[in-house]
Amino acid sequence: MKAFVLSVICFVGIVIGVCELSGAEAPKTLAAVLQPFVERHELAGAVMLVASRDKVLDLETVGYADVQARKAMTPDALFWIASQSKPMTATALMMLVDEGKINVEDPVEKYLPEFKGQMLAVERDAQHVLLRKPGHPVKVREILSHTSGLPFKSPLEEPTLDRLRLRDAVRSYTLVPLEFEPGIRYQYSNAGINTAGRIIEVVSGMPYEQFMEQRLFKPLGMRDTTFWPTSSQLKRLARSYKPNADSTGLQETTVTQLQYPLNDKRRQPMPAGGLFSTARDVGLFCRMILNGGTLDGKRCLSQAAVEQMTSKQTGEAVKDGYGFGWSAGAKVCGHGGAYATNMEIDKENGLIAVWMVQHAGFPGAGGTSVEAFKQAAHRIFDTQTAVVK
Repeated sequence: MKAFVLSVICFVGIVIGVCELSGAEAPKTLAAVLQPFVERHELAGAVMLVASRDKVLDLETVGYADVQARKAMTPDALFWIASQSKPMTATALMMLVDEGKINVEDPVEKYLPEFKGQMLAVERDAQHVLLRKPGHPVKVREILSHTSGLPFKSPLEEPTLDRLRLRDAVRSYTLVPLEFEPGIRYQYSNAGINTAGRIIEVVSGMPYEQFMEQRLFKPLGMRDTTFWPTSSQLKRLARSYKPNADSTGLQETTVTQLQYPLNDKRRQPMPAGGLFSTARDVGLFCRMILNGGTLDGKRCLSQAAVEQMTSKQTGEAVKDGYGFGWSAGAKVCGHGGAYATNMEIDKENGLIAVWMVQHAGFPGAGGTSVEAFKQAAHRIFDTQTAVVK
């Protein structure tokens, strides 16, 4: 293993297997940091991208896109990014806010009249449900911040999440009562972000997926970001894995939330989690956000919209820090996906970390591989980025 020896230390009290022996030099590459996870059969493979505002600082791979075939992971590997679709959908909606066509303080029913008269469940058991009017109709800001009271999904979104047309899926949310008063607490909701996607197409006058392609993906050069991978893109799709029965290794699995074949246009675009993408494309999107809405001199979104999206919008009474489509902290924003993909933007240090894997369950004991990656990215690259004060 080159000129250094890998050993095991603790990171925040958890063993992550990425530290030096006494007197030994720390690993100098991201791949070297993550290789032990591959060797322990906890991680099949990963693509890791680190970027600043101005450029990609590093793009590395480790492990395999297909373990059985011993097919090495490649930088252009394609991944189902699942809920990382949420910040992209929120970005598209905020473009319409910038244009004065949507106000986040408006009730959803202003744009989608089918939400008028939606009720709140105040009592529920096997025999009855007691309903009353909520204190106020659900607002656009509440569907973007998971404080709407809408459920995670409707009973009709079975057995997969991509079977209903967007307008039908959103209409199905109006047929079930709200689970709590809008605005008073956080509850992660695909239904809310899907509703945002429906607002986009109603207000813009074009299908949601067409708006995403024309207004976001194409301007940013996100050439591999799609709801329907082509045949050639599917050849680059990393296979999905999960721990085997006795947790001694990995076994191949499928994305159970989606219909197959994945390139079948009868599958419906899902704003809350339907996108496939690459590390390169996600890095471009994150660079635009880190730059306050611009990428390489081209403005996609206002600085004010970016600041609103990436700062806490869940109110002082709600502990969970979520913006509009983004997990939001004072210095860091980001989002993960169901199969363990992750993106994080360190606003203070100007550093982007994109982690692309395809695992049902977070790879590494306690999900420590992604933390090992992020920690190594900061250790190696923080000095190359401009610090924001």
